[in-house]
Amino acid sequence: MGIFEPYRAIGYITESVPFSVQRLGTETFVTVSVGKAFQVYDCAKLTLVAVGPQLPKKIRALASNRDYTFVAYGTNIGVFARTDQVATWSRHQEKVKLLLVLGDYVLSVDVKGNIFIWPFKEIKQNLEAVSHIQLEHGFLPSCIIHPDTYLNKVILGSQAGSLQLWNISTRKKLYEFKGWNSPVHCCVSSPALDVVAVGCSDGTIHVHNVLYDEEVVSFTHSTRGAVTALSFRTDGEPLLASGGSSGVISIWHLEKRRLQSVIREAHDCQIISLHFFANEPVLMSSASDNSIKMWIFDSTDGDARLLRFRSGHSAPPLCLRFYKNGRCILSAGQDRAFRLFSVHQDQQSRELSQKHVTKRAKKLRVKEEEIKLKPVIAFDCAEIRERDWCNVVTCHMDTPKAYVWRLQNFVIGEHILSPSAKNQTPIKSCAISACGNFAILGTEGGWIEKFNLQSGISRGIYVDTSGSKSCAHYGEVVGVACDTTNTMMISAGYQGDIKVWDFKACKVKSRLEVGRSVTKMVYQRTNGLLATAADDMVLRVFDVLSLLMVRKFEGHTDRITDLCFSDDGKWLLSSSMDGSLRIWDVILARQIDAISVDVSITAISLSPSMDILATSHVDQNGVYLWVNQVLFSGSLDVDSFASGKKVRNVQMPSVSSTQRSEDGEDRREETHCALANQHLIIEEFSSSHFNHQIPDLVTLSLLPKSQWQSLTNLDIIKVRNKPIEPPKKPEKAPFFLPSVPSLSGEILFKSNEVTNGKAKDTEVQEPAQNFKKLDLSSPFCQLLQSCADTKDFSAFTEYIKGLPPSTLDMELRVLQILEDEDDKSLNQRPELHSIGLLLDYFVYELSCKNNFEFIQAVIKLFLKIHGETIRRHSTMQVKAIKLLQVQSLVWQKIDKMFQNVRCMTSFLSNSQL
Repeated sequence: MGIFEPYRAIGYITESVPFSVQRLGTETFVTVSVGKAFQVYDCAKLTLVAVGPQLPKKIRALASNRDYTFVAYGTNIGVFARTDQVATWSRHQEKVKLLLVLGDYVLSVDVKGNIFIWPFKEIKQNLEAVSHIQLEHGFLPSCIIHPDTYLNKVILGSQAGSLQLWNISTRKKLYEFKGWNSPVHCCVSSPALDVVAVGCSDGTIHVHNVLYDEEVVSFTHSTRGAVTALSFRTDGEPLLASGGSSGVISIWHLEKRRLQSVIREAHDCQIISLHFFANEPVLMSSASDNSIKMWIFDSTDGDARLLRFRSGHSAPPLCLRFYKNGRCILSAGQDRAFRLFSVHQDQQSRELSQKHVTKRAKKLRVKEEEIKLKPVIAFDCAEIRERDWCNVVTCHMDTPKAYVWRLQNFVIGEHILSPSAKNQTPIKSCAISACGNFAILGTEGGWIEKFNLQSGISRGIYVDTSGSKSCAHYGEVVGVACDTTNTMMISAGYQGDIKVWDFKACKVKSRLEVGRSVTKMVYQRTNGLLATAADDMVLRVFDVLSLLMVRKFEGHTDRITDLCFSDDGKWLLSSSMDGSLRIWDVILARQIDAISVDVSITAISLSPSMDILATSHVDQNGVYLWVNQVLFSGSLDVDSFASGKKVRNVQMPSVSSTQRSEDGEDRREETHCALANQHLIIEEFSSSHFNHQIPDLVTLSLLPKSQWQSLTNLDIIKVRNKPIEPPKKPEKAPFFLPSVPSLSGEILFKSNEVTNGKAKDTEVQEPAQNFKKLDLSSPFCQLLQSCADTKDFSAFTEYIKGLPPSTLDMELRVLQILEDEDDKSLNQRPELHSIGLLLDYFVYELSCKNNFEFIQAVIKLFLKIHGETIRRHSTMQVKAIKLLQVQSLVWQKIDKMFQNVRCMTSFLSNSQL
């Protein structure tokens, strides 16, 4: 186990496996594959409702029926009841390619033409296939459908272009269709009987009557590529939707036999699945661009509009940055998209708008990629001015301008930051000041300029007057950064020169030569340390004030891709193309942990609370999260988790937090729920983990604030909850109850009582309320006495901590002495003995400094109830004085520390920085 362990991957919506749609009652769900796991979305709002476990191999086919989901991975088929695997079918020798649910059976087809028929009723008792069909040699299946009303029959399409009709009950081939001399890619049954639609690799669609083996109509895609998906509309409109490898969805009118409309730029990649919802003008589509979209046909001209969608990066991310105190992640990818991912709720993830890209592309008749900005190569953000103006600045590939974004509205800003250099060169680095007012840009030509984010106006140019060239650096500006108080700006050039500038005067204050070409730079505002990565794969840490190299770390064997400081400045994290992620302790000047993954890391970011690490990888479209084991465990010793100089080989995080081994056994990650529910952290840090206390400090009870505060405010709560109007007395008694008036005017009801065989009327009156007498056999008194005998009150503390405030108040009031008695009779009361034991308990608990805030609330309630009794008895007075002395001693120490903090805070708040 290391410091960071795999948690989960976010940003994955779907991959290149056709989805499966299932209707349960009035709700419709769609199941999609994401690598080695599957996800279930509610089609009403495309919200994620379930995530399947991580399988040992990649999913190749999906099918669903009611609560069952059938998943083909490798040569096995997993049967899941919701997300729990209940069975595994293993008869195939080759990879399973197709799945089809037919009644109470599931048909599985592998790449060699073997068909197995599996029953899924009483699945746990029956794991064997009921039948097996071997297709002809050379017939490689590519699709399978069941035509409506064709009992026990299926149609198989082949890569050779032919189709076959099989009876799975008799295991006989009934008929073979010659085809159209082109590989069959997809096939779908139509609402009309005996009619199917077949999509071929040459871009043609054939609507065929299988009863007479006659073609009804054929269509041809205008763009090159295969027909990859088909779907018939079922609400009465004779429409057929087709998707191709170009990402375009075509709508064909079957009666008019022509093209009805085209949804251009529906997806960026090949269409994988299309599905018209039953009796609805809604079409769902998925593609290999990591997106699911729903289109509605509600316009008068028959065109479709986008109803709702879920999407992620269609190309690997390049830059990552945590936002909103670690709750969100900003991500920029090679797909020209700038996205915001939520760490906790996937439905809050979204793409930042670039202002009507679709409308502008449609108006100019160009692709959306040509309208979108080029991929982001660097960006910076500041949360302090989120509500006032734009708080994100981005640098784009081969672009001499920088763009600002307003995350309050998730939209690109109106200002464009353009440096005023004569020779416009692409911007390579950027930074936002700690106050959120200024943005610093560095270009490929060595130019550095400061801009105001509110107005977008240039506020200064950084020029090194000592050189012959009127610019900041001779080569590319690798990185720029600002300190906390806007007194200095730091920049690093590719030639190895680091310069410290006066932020306001824009003049060089000091400079430093690294001696190697600098490729990466990161600055920690908390401690003023600057870390650089050079082309020799060595990390160098500099103190900006003294301009001295304070640390040097070696270990990477390939180009360093990213650097990141922890929020407290104690850790430095680095990633490399060698697939390793290394954690360096800046204070101890050594490597404390290192992990290696199969895919090289391109970007890293650590959350401000240091609980989550986010990484992006080569050729991976998602963002991968790693959890800090040190924070979510009782031990605070980093060395118990760190591996030192040893590099650990770990698997990358998966979409699901549940992993399944080859034999179907679950392996759940130790921290898969620690982040989803923050309140579970309290259990991890319970008192059982800490066997000793820190001297001169007190330990709190970790109870909810409302529980111990209610003890001191019970009277107010009772008054507040008292009904406004008292219950009204009935004017007349029910006719079946005889009644007589009393002297006070109240109605007394009569009841019949049999005495010696004769009925007698007796008046039934509610007895007067009596105070509950002390029960020495109650758990409260017994536990208090037993703990006093052993002089260990820990069990009694846990008992009263578990009582509701009203119950604890009742237990204390039971001990109350109300009668006026002399001292002799008072000494004999059992209540007085229990009051003395409670005083001893308070003295003991305050001396141990445990459950401090809870004990203070109980003492306040106790003195409020029994204060008069303690005043009248001399023995109780002695114990009360001892309690006062212990209370004063403990509080004076705590108050002294509070006073030191108050003085320091007051001094810093009044000082002029």
